[in-house]
Amino acid sequence: QTNAILLTLIYHKNLTESWKKEAENLRQKLQSALNYKINLIGRCRGTKLIVGKDYLIESLKILNTTYTYQYFEGSFTQPNTAMNIQMIAWVLQHLRDSHTHDLLEMYCGCGNFTIPLAQKFRRILATEISKTSIKAARFACEANGIANIDFIRLSGTECIEAFNGVRSFNRLKDIALSSYDFQSVFVDPPRAGLGESVCQFLQRFQNILYISCNPHTLAKDLEILKQTHTIAHCAFFDQFPHTHHLECGIILEKS
Repeated sequence: QTNAILLTLIYHKNLTESWKKEAENLRQKLQSALNYKINLIGRCRGTKLIVGKDYLIESLKILNTTYTYQYFEGSFTQPNTAMNIQMIAWVLQHLRDSHTHDLLEMYCGCGNFTIPLAQKFRRILATEISKTSIKAARFACEANGIANIDFIRLSGTECIEAFNGVRSFNRLKDIALSSYDFQSVFVDPPRAGLGESVCQFLQRFQNILYISCNPHTLAKDLEILKQTHTIAHCAFFDQFPHTHHLECGIILEKS
């Protein structure tokens, strides 16, 4: 959305600094032809050469508010920008305001949903295993002037262990979990879904918002979640046109 392209070229041979000169020539030609800002990355095993930057700054207008994000090369982002905007808008329109309560988000990525959701909750604790994604999420928090989100690098399993007091984490040394009033949880897991242990952990929350890119694993997870919760809202988003893949949004409330 900001007239910029980040292109990664992958090689099976070693790259040298001379590659940068050739890449800069290509970059100038592409910028002249396309009228876009071009960034090039050359990768081979153990080497990463950058001409320009290794990230893009994205701007999304959602329900009359514009949000700024940072997308790093190699990290996960939603592939369909127009549909991503629709998904975030749907979440904001169907999730109740909870300014006296807090939100736990797992698998937050670069803060795609987290940043807009800050307006709905008193505080948000967002977790993600990728260091690069956490770096991008913190950038987005600062760029959008948001002060009620804490981004912490934790896997799904580590998050559950922290909440259940199984072990302590130095990454949480400045976070007092007991100071939060978590009544809602947001999950946007990989294609493999959540699995039994995470679903059982989610059952303790009043509200569950689940974004899924795999209806098959979603169906399995819902068999567990429906033991304690009822589906309040559901939507399907054709994030991947002309494929069998389908993005789903589910909001569940405790029965």
